[in-house]
Amino acid sequence: MDDQQKLQQMVSELSAYRNQAELLQQQVEALQASLAELEVLKNTIDDMAGKGSVESLVPIGGGAFMEGEITNTDYVVMSIGAGIAVKQTVDEAKVTIDSQSEELKENLDNTLGSLQQVTDVIAQLQPAAEKLSQNLQLDAQLSGQ
Repeated sequence: MDDQQKLQQMVSELSAYRNQAELLQQQVEALQASLAELEVLKNTIDDMAGKGSVESLVPIGGGAFMEGEITNTDYVVMSIGAGIAVKQTVDEAKVTIDSQSEELKENLDNTLGSLQQVTDVIAQLQPAAEKLSQNLQLDAQLSGQ
């Protein structure tokens, strides 16, 4: 394989790794957002637990809300995945939230590890591709004289 083909292959690999890094970064951001939502949920449950009733805005669809009153703050209907929701006590809901948070943190750590690996590969390929490109340009200039 000549140097020009090698450079084209390196540029193609760099492009693929950059795309992969971008997708991984998007996954990291989505996981971080999900973790933040769970933290807000846990805080909201803590704030509402044990109160006789709580006034709230209730979503009715299309981004619209109506004022409402939550009269039972002892139970929470929690999504447990796959479109399934179950009624849980406040304490059970907090355990579910903690479990979901731990799973998300593990996924986040794995995704960050993958992102670091891809970034390391890019950091190795980039200088090699730049050097090869410079050598090809120099060779072309010398051949043209």
